[in-house]
Amino acid sequence: MVPAPQTPLDRAELHPGYWPSPWPVECGGNRRQKSAPGRLDAADGEASVLTSRNGRWNVMAIERDPGQWYVGGTMPAFTGPPPFGWVQRFEPNTLEPLATSPELPCGDHVWCGAILAHANGSILSVNGSYLHRLDADDLSVEAERELPADRAHNGLLALSDGTLITKDLRLEGQGGTTITRLDPDTLDIIGEPLVLPEGSMGRIGADRADDGDLIYVPGTEHLLRISVAGNTMQLDDWQARYRQPDDDWGLAWDSCISDGSVWLMDCGDIESVRMIHTTQPNGRYPEPPGRAMSWRRPAPWPGAQRLFRISIDDPADIESIEPFGTPGGGIIAPPVHVPEYDMAIAWDSVNGGLAGVRTAGSLDVAWHLDIRPSMQPVVFPKSGELVINDFTADGSDDIVVIDIETGQLLSRVSTGSRIANGMFLSAGRNRDIYYCTTTVLSRISWA
Repeated sequence: MVPAPQTPLDRAELHPGYWPSPWPVECGGNRRQKSAPGRLDAADGEASVLTSRNGRWNVMAIERDPGQWYVGGTMPAFTGPPPFGWVQRFEPNTLEPLATSPELPCGDHVWCGAILAHANGSILSVNGSYLHRLDADDLSVEAERELPADRAHNGLLALSDGTLITKDLRLEGQGGTTITRLDPDTLDIIGEPLVLPEGSMGRIGADRADDGDLIYVPGTEHLLRISVAGNTMQLDDWQARYRQPDDDWGLAWDSCISDGSVWLMDCGDIESVRMIHTTQPNGRYPEPPGRAMSWRRPAPWPGAQRLFRISIDDPADIESIEPFGTPGGGIIAPPVHVPEYDMAIAWDSVNGGLAGVRTAGSLDVAWHLDIRPSMQPVVFPKSGELVINDFTADGSDDIVVIDIETGQLLSRVSTGSRIANGMFLSAGRNRDIYYCTTTVLSRISWA
């Protein structure tokens, strides 16, 4: 294994909008680099798994103070009683809940929302069309806001001034996505919500600017950028076209901001995603949808899965690669770029396959691995390891650890889950990973 450079190239410092924690928000920070401090060294340890079958749709885990962990999500209620959002504070050594929020209104929308630990001390939760501020200890509701767009929301970030940004999710032909900025204490809306010229499916990413923040939004045809400074929020002239309308590829999920570029994959609006977001309320049906909700169904386009590199300095400077070349590619989670290794990691969930793509110079496939990932991964740059899932042919969702440089499989651990989706892995402080999926929360550790 080639050691990582001593000086990281592009790691964001702890964001001032968050509680001072290595993992206070999904992907570990607004750039979505999914980068964990320390080393995992999975090949040198014995893995153990702790699992809680809580019957909830577990979306993501975040840490506030050391050892103070929260998990948030929704209820997988596609039919029947109304759904609701929820947050739990749990004991990391047992996964037992220490506090549970009330049932949080979500506008009857069923989709994976988001939680974060804010610099003001509160836990913030977006779910469906509602935003809540919760007490960090007992998770009681301190403030509630119904959002302007009556649709499922799938992004929540704190900017450098502490204000909150969220967005609704819209597919092609569903109009422009609404971006809403809010006060983190009162949840009052700041200024007028910004309606984009096209819909957006993927979650937002953000980066610091000289006088504020830049927000990157994957639209249905373009990667768009919003500048936020003081009380103003406006759409930039910066736009990068990654697809044509009605072409041979699907829409992009989230981006990763790294090494002077924005990285994203297309082919994300697979059949199950389209089903959820073409109903109103989103994800609610008179009868159970059954296997129609499976992400394993063939993709609704002929194009192979693509990975894009878009220059932050010049949105016309776009390079793409098809790491697998298999028709009908599809994903339900975004890529990651690891600047310490000049390597991007891409995959094809529908057809299977994980690839390391060299990024020094032109994009070039460095290695392939025959696994089927679907989740938001974690990387450990100091030890050169990628942690992601592999949904096996036997229907077991395993956690695998991969050497970033070579693609070598270093460790495989069964979570005990039979359900894989595109939820989030989170990095602990003690050579451990938190795993979220429908009905299961797990902690995998190496010692």
